[in-house]
Amino acid sequence: MTDVGRHPRIKLYTLSEVVDVKGYVGNFDVKILKKARYVDEKECTACGDCAKVCPVVRPDEFNLGLSSRKAIYSPFPQAVPSAYVINVNECLGHNPAVCAKCVEACDKGCINFHMSDEEIVENVGTIIVATGMDPYDPTEMDEYGYTRFENVLTSLEFERLVNAGGPTKGELVRPGDRRHPKSIGFVQCVGSRSVRKGNPYCSNVCCMNTVKSTLVLKEHYPDMDVKVFYIDIRAFGKGFEDLYKRSRRLGVHYLRGLPGNVEELSDGSIRVAVENSATGAIEYHDLDMLVLAIGVQPPRSTQRLQEMLGLQLTSDGFFLEAHPKLQPVDAATRGIFYAGCAEGPKDIKESVTQASAAAARAIRLMHKGEILTEPITSEVIPDLCKSCGKCAEVCPYNAITVDVKKKTPAVVNTAACAGCGTCAAECPFDAITMNHFTDKQILNQVDTLLEESTEEKILAFACNWCSYAGADYAGVSRLQYPPNVRVIRTMCSGRVDEKFIWEGFAKGAPVILVSGCHIGDCHYIDANHWTEKRIQKIHKKMEKLGIRPERLQLEWISAAEGIRFANVMKNLEELRKGVTQREVSETVAILAKKNQGAE
Repeated sequence: MTDVGRHPRIKLYTLSEVVDVKGYVGNFDVKILKKARYVDEKECTACGDCAKVCPVVRPDEFNLGLSSRKAIYSPFPQAVPSAYVINVNECLGHNPAVCAKCVEACDKGCINFHMSDEEIVENVGTIIVATGMDPYDPTEMDEYGYTRFENVLTSLEFERLVNAGGPTKGELVRPGDRRHPKSIGFVQCVGSRSVRKGNPYCSNVCCMNTVKSTLVLKEHYPDMDVKVFYIDIRAFGKGFEDLYKRSRRLGVHYLRGLPGNVEELSDGSIRVAVENSATGAIEYHDLDMLVLAIGVQPPRSTQRLQEMLGLQLTSDGFFLEAHPKLQPVDAATRGIFYAGCAEGPKDIKESVTQASAAAARAIRLMHKGEILTEPITSEVIPDLCKSCGKCAEVCPYNAITVDVKKKTPAVVNTAACAGCGTCAAECPFDAITMNHFTDKQILNQVDTLLEESTEEKILAFACNWCSYAGADYAGVSRLQYPPNVRVIRTMCSGRVDEKFIWEGFAKGAPVILVSGCHIGDCHYIDANHWTEKRIQKIHKKMEKLGIRPERLQLEWISAAEGIRFANVMKNLEELRKGVTQREVSETVAILAKKNQGAE
């Protein structure tokens, strides 16, 4: 942090938050709200004279309420910049008749109550999202007595107690009576791997954090009785298994089973009831302190940042990378990268590794001074554009701008366009064409694939990144599925225009499949949401025309779901066998009549 603050080419904004992001790769405008510190950070020497005279006492957030601070304070030791800050909501005010003691105590005159928040706009080429994580709040899991018993702590609170810079200078004492504990228990997976309360995923760091804590305790207090209640210990990192074995050798008791009941005894000790799954017996353990190994979860700001940057989230609430193996630090939006726990729970080593990778990806993108884009982008035909704005509405990257009032044709920013084709599929005037995936090219594929033995074929539109890759995976895995499937590749399921479907039915296709990435996993952020809406509209039109809606199927198939692809094709073959030649002929006649009427 100190090196960052001193670096001549790094701007460090503290007490700041990003409020808006506009633009595209190579040209992002980031609006930052820098909140007033009320202390001149360039003049302040952090002498602490102001804090000594401040009469306001509040719990210290850095020490998790285990110690106190003043209304004017340093956020944490070695904070950058090395200057105090005033919490204006706690301060008694700058009126000398009320307080203003800090102003009188500051010889350098650093305190200025007339400071105001400042809005800054930075133009940047790339963005690295490193928002970290939040610790899980165990208050909802009150079966462990965290809100009721003073000697039940979280793992973070325990860390501050045993830290040399903590409120007790590293001396471990019970919060209830400040007595040295002789026995301590750790409860694993609090807020993790839980469906009923907490989060369903593993938080990655809890097991080894507990192992490290037990080693610290045994080194300083060899005679202390330390117990760990766990589901299973996940020590998968380099050297982690050795640390776990060392902890056991030092006398730490590991009991497979989580406490089912926690109660406080008259002397403040904690009694836990645990079903030891190794013996199948209910055991009772009396402990001086109980530590809850809490998990991690996405920061509260994740949702807002996701909306500003046009990013994707996993079902767990963390940011979704463009590809879990090939692009593990890239976002779906070009020019944005992830580092640390923004993308998922990680320990320090993994966070540093990913940060290095994100920095390298940003450098690789920017070092040439110009951006190279894929040729698969959309292009507006000005003579056909009616400036309705539909294309701008559906574009997941905000790459299209339309002035609806002035009725000027839409403009595509090719640097921001990722080539999903949703705009071309949704344009009601056919005013947008996709390079390399034009309407004519796809319609010609439909006509050619259905030229012979039409009644025996299944026509499938598959997105490039998931469904088409899933079909390929099914093939290399030697999975058996009907050989009469004819696949047309599109970059995204959002590219599948309504007219492609009608052309397939008009040429006699008994069954048509549109397949893409799972909702929430779309390579193009949320383009498949428009696919879903479009298919629903077509189903309604099919009902009005007297065509069975079941003949048009929509399936979400990921690149790893080769088995699912094969099963879907088998189900479609069964459906195809149920479509009679008469039904196909009637559909062709209905659509031919409909097209004549349109002409």
